[in-house]
Amino acid sequence: MKRINEILLVVIFIMTAVLAAAVGLKAYDIYDTDRRLAREQEEMELAQVFARNEEAQSRVQEMQAEIMELTEDKEELERFIAQIQSGEMGAADESMSEDGTISGNGVLFGDETISGNGIVTGDGTVSGNGMLLGDGTVSGNGMLLGDGTVSGNGIILGDGTVSGNGIFMGDGTVSGNGIFVGDGTVSGNATISGNGIFGFTNDGEINYYDGTMTESSIFDAWRTIYEQPDNMTLEERRMLRTSLEETLEVNQSDRERIAENRRDFSGMKIACLGDSITAAANLENEENYQQYSYPARLKELLGAEEVYNLGIGGSSIGRYWSDAYVDRYQNIPADTDIIIVMGGTNDGFCVSDKEFGNLEERAGRTFCGDLDELMRGLRDNYPNAEIFFVTPLPNILQDYLMNERDYLLPQQNFVNVILTLAKEYDYTVIDLYNSNILDSHDVNIVADYVPDGVHANHDGYQIMAEHFASEIIQRYDQIDEEQAAVSVSGNALQNHSLFQNHAE
Repeated sequence: MKRINEILLVVIFIMTAVLAAAVGLKAYDIYDTDRRLAREQEEMELAQVFARNEEAQSRVQEMQAEIMELTEDKEELERFIAQIQSGEMGAADESMSEDGTISGNGVLFGDETISGNGIVTGDGTVSGNGMLLGDGTVSGNGMLLGDGTVSGNGIILGDGTVSGNGIFMGDGTVSGNGIFVGDGTVSGNATISGNGIFGFTNDGEINYYDGTMTESSIFDAWRTIYEQPDNMTLEERRMLRTSLEETLEVNQSDRERIAENRRDFSGMKIACLGDSITAAANLENEENYQQYSYPARLKELLGAEEVYNLGIGGSSIGRYWSDAYVDRYQNIPADTDIIIVMGGTNDGFCVSDKEFGNLEERAGRTFCGDLDELMRGLRDNYPNAEIFFVTPLPNILQDYLMNERDYLLPQQNFVNVILTLAKEYDYTVIDLYNSNILDSHDVNIVADYVPDGVHANHDGYQIMAEHFASEIIQRYDQIDEEQAAVSVSGNALQNHSLFQNHAE
């Protein structure tokens, strides 16, 4: 009987094990099926995102062509940009806050008429695209801050007339393209020396700043206007001056810093990770076009041993679009001394709330998560490199695309994440977005430097390179100061210790 019981126990054990195995296999099969279905669902959703982003990128190219076609007519281009910014692209809706008539897309704050796209805050008439802040008339594209007339594109800060494209700061007339600081007239495109602004000659060529303008620069007379805190936002800067004014002033300062630089960069290697702006892909129809890219210009400005251009047109920081930075930063050579990462423009053309993510979760395939992974990877793989992150330039195409696609997010969202994470990883930020330079919301910037609304021309890339060079020099000067402070502190402690020992 005992033997039978033992046999029954063994049979029961075997049956239980078989049943458990069957249940386990069934559970695993269900788990595996669920995982496969989830993976298939994820792949399907990702394919949908890629298809959506491909269509958006195609639309961006069409928008670039539209803007380039308009650059030949400044008035039409200004009207076009104003419509995009107002969110009324293609519409002729009227807006009026007080008595008056608007026959175009404009805003009226006083009793008068706007026959084009303009803003009037006092009594006056705008018959073109302009901004009137005092009594007077704007018949072209201009900004009037005092009594007078602007018949072309200009800015008047006092009584007078601008009959061409100029900046006026006192009583008088600017009849050409010039900058005027006191009473008198500038009749050509020139500063006092007859050369173009900041070394730009009348034929469009660039003369490198040699340091001789530091004391006699025409901008010294109004430099205090630009002495503002470094942490100003884009909107705060826009309230003070146009992007063209800001660009020229910053470029002057950058050239002065480069001219005064005494640091030797000849043994350094620099890597620039980026998109089409880094690659200068918009110039690819020109022979040897990469010589005009900002990495190539940066190499000459700093005299660096090597500058690697790792820009790929259309690429994004995150894995929701093409050639993600987070998947290719490992291509940066191991012996690189300086790494510059400029991105976020294409991310802005692609990302919805879901792909944007958040800084709490930092999930993969989101802007927040993949940018965090990129910064962490650079820190771990290039511990000896000085790393710079560059925020994207504000561009009118982002606004244009957002008018058509309500899932897109403002550029500011991406900039804020870059600034937050860079601070967390202690990286230097070159904040182009909040700098107000080369902003294609300014019709003059588009006309002179950013012809398709997002990519620079030769002069624009030169300005960008000079700004990066200046920021790099400034950062290394800061490092020297920090090291000197540590050295002084260490010597003081050592002297104190020696004094104590001697006293004892």
